[in-house]
Amino acid sequence: MNGGSPHADPRYLNRELSWLDFDARVVHLAADESIPLLERLRFCVIAAGNLDEFFQVRVASIKAQVAEGRVERSIDGFTPQAQLAAIRPQVEALLANLTGVLRDEVFPALAAEGIRVVDWGDLDLDDRKFLEGEFADRIYPILTPLAVDPGHPFPYLSNLSTSLGVRLADPETARRCFARIKVPFTYGRLLGLPDGERFVPIEQVIAAHLGALFPGMEVLEHACFRVTRNADLSVDDQEAENLLTAVEAELQRRRFRAVVRLEMDAAASAAMRNLLMDELDVMPDDVYSTDLLLDVGGLAQFAGLKRPELLWPKRRQFVPAPLQPTGEGTPDFFAAIRNADVLAHHPYDSFGASVQEFIGQAAQDPHVLAIKMTLYRTDGDGDIVEALVSAAERGKQVAVVVELKARFDELANIGWARQLESAGVHVAYGLVGLKVHAKVCLVVRAEPDGLRRYCHVGTGNYNALTARVYEDLGLLTADEHIGADLSHLFNRLTGYGHGFSYRELVVAPEGIRPRLAELIAAEAAHGASGRIILKLNSLVDAEIIDALYAASAAGVRIDLLVRGICCLRPGVRGLSETISVRSVVGRYLEHSRIYFFGNADGGGRPVYLIGSADLMPRNLNSRVEAIVPVHDPRLQRRLQHILDTSLAERARAWTLHPDGTWEEPRPGTDSPHDTLHEVSGVPAV
Repeated sequence: MNGGSPHADPRYLNRELSWLDFDARVVHLAADESIPLLERLRFCVIAAGNLDEFFQVRVASIKAQVAEGRVERSIDGFTPQAQLAAIRPQVEALLANLTGVLRDEVFPALAAEGIRVVDWGDLDLDDRKFLEGEFADRIYPILTPLAVDPGHPFPYLSNLSTSLGVRLADPETARRCFARIKVPFTYGRLLGLPDGERFVPIEQVIAAHLGALFPGMEVLEHACFRVTRNADLSVDDQEAENLLTAVEAELQRRRFRAVVRLEMDAAASAAMRNLLMDELDVMPDDVYSTDLLLDVGGLAQFAGLKRPELLWPKRRQFVPAPLQPTGEGTPDFFAAIRNADVLAHHPYDSFGASVQEFIGQAAQDPHVLAIKMTLYRTDGDGDIVEALVSAAERGKQVAVVVELKARFDELANIGWARQLESAGVHVAYGLVGLKVHAKVCLVVRAEPDGLRRYCHVGTGNYNALTARVYEDLGLLTADEHIGADLSHLFNRLTGYGHGFSYRELVVAPEGIRPRLAELIAAEAAHGASGRIILKLNSLVDAEIIDALYAASAAGVRIDLLVRGICCLRPGVRGLSETISVRSVVGRYLEHSRIYFFGNADGGGRPVYLIGSADLMPRNLNSRVEAIVPVHDPRLQRRLQHILDTSLAERARAWTLHPDGTWEEPRPGTDSPHDTLHEVSGVPAV
């Protein structure tokens, strides 16, 4: 993409195309025959869901820039129009790959295991009779065919909904017309046949019974289609009198945002295609055709099949050594943390038996006076929310900062906020103009020698469900300086004030950018003796990238572990010769952020930090993020082992080349997730 334009900046890779490269790495997992079959299918589902979000947020944002006549360029120097032009062919290639993996590899392998997706045309009379009964009893009653004519305007289509478009002719008048039927996934994406092995796409069952829905009409054509709308939330919280009601109102408006993608059955006629394009106000480049299923995400229903042999075997989770149960039961977490800092590495270390237990003990402990924490995304089981409610009911001071603008979790967070408020919890929604993305918890406890603060600073959400598959870190500590810093941070989040200072915690938007720039410069001052390792989800910020380029020019060896987007171009002579970029994708979603600087503490003493912030402008400029240093040498060694495992020559990781292409892992390499699990449960020494 960076060729041919006088405005292109070859120092950087394009953010959007880098994101699509990440999704291609997910699809590659679906083609890996060493991975259990239903897990391969799950990766297809994840890749399709990722692409849905990409269109709802990233493509929608770029299209909005075009509509508003904005011409600001991306980090690599391209206009919004140029980015859209580059996105389409890469999306088409990604979809072709995903479709090919499903049709040619995953579906045949499923069929060999007695799980078959079949078409209506493949069914015998007995099968069709069964589905006729299913249609009459369970599907027909909930269908609503919607005509389109002067008396019936084109219906509203909800975001990510799948529909059947039907072109009809009236034999009595010869008038041609159109109708839409929303395809209900009430019973799943596919309907199972009695043998429990074969499954039929529900839209095909509906299509086979159009005569019952349009009696006396001639069906000329039917085709499946799906719409994607702009789903980015736009709330002016500086003007809003009440942020919660403003978010609720914006969620209602979001339902009717512009369509940014139309997916269609490849067999649809030009007449059907043109009608939908006109009614939905989309251009030809917004239309994507497929000869396979629409809404691949619906195949997630297969994950519920009782076929454990087709899934990854369940793994034992561990508990950090100081928190492990003894013969007398679960230990006193406060005594353990007071004795030494504890590092939890999820999902290898159980979230429930570490972080969740910490909050649960705090809620029950009569000596705990206050609990303060942030909630960005939490889980539907609500154990953490229940603990906070219990603490408030016991008379403790409980304050929770709920981020209402967490994308696609807005409604859930509004529900949690109301539940907490009704229990007497002090609920705040953060700072005007900023998202609160920090993952922090503060517990204040009365002890014989006075009040003591216990802290958790993490890289991931307080969510027990995602903690089973997201790789994250959390530091439990009673360090007095970190405790004081968290008190300052929560006072800032729930009250008023300027100029808060922190001794240990590094907080965005004011502190993380200058602190990281300082640490990078300190390594650059050591020249070839300098060492930097960063483990991130995304690296996009131009200032940070330029600082890393400058350090590379000084001879610093820099290794970057970037799971998703990377706009830095590694290995370029005279620019980034000493920088390597790798990406680990696999069983778990790499989500932790680790910042390592080999000499920044002076004289070869390293600095390790962990926290919530990626290196993107939004994280550094527009969010409240928190990263914390890890001082304990035992825990530093564990962090180093995590980094070394993914950087090892035999580690199964993708490598980014100077031209922006990714090289897939070599055959026979070792999964870092397997390696790290093998050493989990062994106390750090």
